[in-house]
Amino acid sequence: MNKKTSGAKLKGLDKLPDDWKEAVVALYSQGGSDKEIKALIHSWRGTFSNDLWDRWLKDEIEFSETIKRGRILSEAWWEKQGRSNLTSKEFNATLWYMNMKN
Repeated sequence: MNKKTSGAKLKGLDKLPDDWKEAVVALYSQGGSDKEIKALIHSWRGTFSNDLWDRWLKDEIEFSETIKRGRILSEAWWEKQGRSNLTSKEFNATLWYMNMKN
């Protein structure tokens, strides 16, 4: 028998709240980062790891597509901040630049 019968059960998206996609997209839409999303998931589950994040991105299409969509919205939010505030004397262009660079 080659079938693996031991080891930890893979953790799925079923442990997330029903509205997890909306919450993730909302946070990204405000300029949120992957780290903030990981912290949000940690608050829901009580635990979370980078390995699980990577597995979900690879194996869970619904999760992967939500994260990809969210990343686009976050990047657009940050770009709009720069575009909209270029002429404002109060705008911290250095901080904005460093965030965009990272």
